[in-house]
Amino acid sequence: MSPTLTDGKICYIEIPATDVVRSADFYHSVFGWNIKQRRDGATAFEDRVSQVGGAWIKGRPPAGAPGILVYIWCSSVAATLDAVVANGGEIVQPIGADTIETTARFRDPAGNVVGLYQQP
Repeated sequence: MSPTLTDGKICYIEIPATDVVRSADFYHSVFGWNIKQRRDGATAFEDRVSQVGGAWIKGRPPAGAPGILVYIWCSSVAATLDAVVANGGEIVQPIGADTIETTARFRDPAGNVVGLYQQP
């Protein structure tokens, strides 16, 4: 499946990581992201629907305090939080803190804070 290409679409994310293998394993296990090695040797990913890609970047501090905050869509925030914790992540904002939507936030093993979103 080719990504939808249109002006303004978010297409690529660089995720800071101290241990790239651990971070790749975490996102693959929790979200089913496709992990691949690029020709330059970097470990890269595509989301499950091949719409957003990116790579893990060493030497950059984790995004531990949200500035721009990326949210990952999931069918069940509760089940995804269970998978986050089971795979070495930490819940930093439980379900219910955002009263309008079903969201939560977690810290990945590298220390990045990421949001979860569930369609109402």
